[in-house]
Amino acid sequence: MLNKLLLLPVKGLVTILPFAITIYFLVWLVSSTEALLSPLIPAQYYFPGLGVVTVILALTAIGILINAYLFNWVILLGERLFARVPVVKTLFGAVQDAVELFEVKKEKEAKKAVAVELDNGIKLVGFMTSEKVANKLFPGEDKVAVYLPLSYQIGGYTIYLERDRITPLDIDVETAMRIAVTGGNSIEKDAK
Repeated sequence: MLNKLLLLPVKGLVTILPFAITIYFLVWLVSSTEALLSPLIPAQYYFPGLGVVTVILALTAIGILINAYLFNWVILLGERLFARVPVVKTLFGAVQDAVELFEVKKEKEAKKAVAVELDNGIKLVGFMTSEKVANKLFPGEDKVAVYLPLSYQIGGYTIYLERDRITPLDIDVETAMRIAVTGGNSIEKDAK
C-alpha cells in the first residue's frame, strides 16, 4: 500500500512532464524571439507577439524567395562558405542532413521508412536515404543507404546493405521516427 502511495507522485510527474517541457520550450522560443526583435521594431508599432509574427512573415518570404535564381545563388554561396570552416562545416552538415531527412521535395524521392533485417530474424526501424551515395561508394553492388536512429538519443548509424535485406514499411516517416526514437512507447499510447 505504501509503495503504491509513493508511486503516485512519480506517475503524476511522468504524466505532466511532457506537457511542461513542451510548454516551457514554446514559451522560451516566443520570449527569446520577442527579446531579440523588439529592439529592432519602433516602440510606436510594437505590440506583444509582433516579433513572432515578424519571424513567421520573414520565413514565409524566404520560402517564396528561395525559388528566385539570385536568392538561391546566395544560399549556395553561404553553404560553400560554411563548408570551408573546419568546425562549422561539421555542425552545419549535421544539421543540414538532419533537416533533409524529413524534408519532402517533389523533385526528390521522399525518404522511406523501412525495416532492416539482421541475423536471427532481428528487425530494426530505419530510413532509406540517398541511393546515389550507396552507388558511388559501392559501384556495381545493389546497396542502399539506411539511417538507423538510436532510441532517446541524438545520433544513429548510416549503414549500407543489400536491397533485399530491407522491407518498406506502410507507415509515414514521422510515425516510424517516433517508434524508433521512443522504443515504440509513443505508438503504444496511441493504441490505447
